[in-house]
Amino acid sequence: MTDPVSADTSQKTDLIGKGAQFMRESSYHAILTEMTVRALWETQNVIDCIPDDLWDKPYGGAPMWQHIYHMLHGLDQWFINPRDRDFVEPPIHTPLLQDLAIYPATHLNRRQINDYFHTIKAKLSLYLPALHDEDLLQRPEGCEWTRMTLILAQYRHLHLHLGMLMGFVQAATGLCPRVLDLGREIPLGPYDPYE
Repeated sequence: MTDPVSADTSQKTDLIGKGAQFMRESSYHAILTEMTVRALWETQNVIDCIPDDLWDKPYGGAPMWQHIYHMLHGLDQWFINPRDRDFVEPPIHTPLLQDLAIYPATHLNRRQINDYFHTIKAKLSLYLPALHDEDLLQRPEGCEWTRMTLILAQYRHLHLHLGMLMGFVQAATGLCPRVLDLGREIPLGPYDPYE
């Protein structure tokens, strides 16, 4: 059976522009995988756009890097199963480091944050392709929420904090980090990280 959404590619080209890479929309898990890849690209871009002189600057009582760590820690712990008894905190973690209401007793540099981000990205790149649509309405072991609920909740959390980070960067530099509009290709090679 032909997929009616992908059958007429000329109509799609007219809708989203010439040369746009068409997203995989063949199943719920394929869409979630595509959206996650795009969200992670945006996350890396926003982190890369943070000037060094803002890295330790406090916002709401927490240094910029702690806001990033909080965002990433939530993604790491909550995207798959927040009740996983085998969840291992990252090597850079100290008690309550993810809590923005508590000023950190340690300091994380850009390399440590980037290494943690890439660890999470690798974890999700193994998790998402293994899912099937029927898995999305199942609850992970010991968890009160479905996999779909956890994933969507993390999209919300991630983008709330990305928006805050983008606002901090734009207020300080006048530049807005680039995001991927729906239908826009993920840049390959050199690109302007700002809109």
